[in-house]
Amino acid sequence: MIKLIIGKKGSGKTKKLVDMVNEATANSLGNVVCIEKGDTLTYSVTHKARLIDAEDYAISGYGEYYGMVSGIKAGNNDVTHIFGDATLRIGSRDYDELAAFLERVSKIEDVEFVFTISADKEELPKKLFDIAEVC
Repeated sequence: MIKLIIGKKGSGKTKKLVDMVNEATANSLGNVVCIEKGDTLTYSVTHKARLIDAEDYAISGYGEYYGMVSGIKAGNNDVTHIFGDATLRIGSRDYDELAAFLERVSKIEDVEFVFTISADKEELPKKLFDIAEVC
């Protein structure tokens, strides 16, 4: 399952993501992972979640991002949730590539994914909403 938190910069996407990470960590019987670009969430996300800075691994583009996400699950089958902040900054602003990325991610089983998207809902192609739901 993939969920998207959509909105322009400053609309509260990251705050909502942090709340969801902390809630998932409190309720999950497995492991929770949060991927960010930079280290801005260090003090907001509970220490019980695995916080990964994509910059530490020079991740850029959706191909590398997918490799990271699938590698996290392949390396630890107990991962129940993967959250991604700053998705367009890690991948790109190419919405077709974003849709292809989400399509690939949707094939990963037994994980709930949540990604933030810094854009207006109206800017995004309709096919994104066939793959993911807005929360």
